[in-house]
Amino acid sequence: MHLVCAWLALLAAPFWETKAPGEWTDAQIDRLLHDSPWAQMADPAPAVQVYLATAHPVREAEAELARRRGKPLSEEYIEYIEHEGANKLVVAIAYKNLTALAAGEEAQRMEEESIMRVGRQKYKMEGHFPPVPSDPFLRLVYPRVATERDKTIVFELYLPGYGPYHEAEFRVRDMLYKGKLEM
Repeated sequence: MHLVCAWLALLAAPFWETKAPGEWTDAQIDRLLHDSPWAQMADPAPAVQVYLATAHPVREAEAELARRRGKPLSEEYIEYIEHEGANKLVVAIAYKNLTALAAGEEAQRMEEESIMRVGRQKYKMEGHFPPVPSDPFLRLVYPRVATERDKTIVFELYLPGYGPYHEAEFRVRDMLYKGKLEM
């Protein structure tokens, strides 16, 4: 009976738990970055791809995509994650309009109005990495304050060029990777 339960649990495990990133298909990587515990499409329409870029499986997916496409992420961003990733939470937002943030007024408004809610507490973003042609994702930096005891993390985002307000909610209990909370 125990063997059957273990076998069924293995069958139910998501690919990111059972395969190395080099074995993931392009479709699996796309799923991880669009519809997983760490990624979703933020509403309202037009929906925007949002994911927690500091979560270990997402970092693996981005690194594997960069390797396959020959387009590495910004060295500045990679260095930042290596030094600050344990203390910061980075949210990546797909940004097709690379010039939407060029207006300083809009970028400042984004910095002021984009917040993260954990429980009843609100946190302002601490900085951002703008999208560039080799990495078309706006990356917003927040303090890493959520714990296993929290239920959700909600991002209320002001996104110039997208309508402009979007919201993404992540359930903390779902963000387990190999038995450990990953954000």
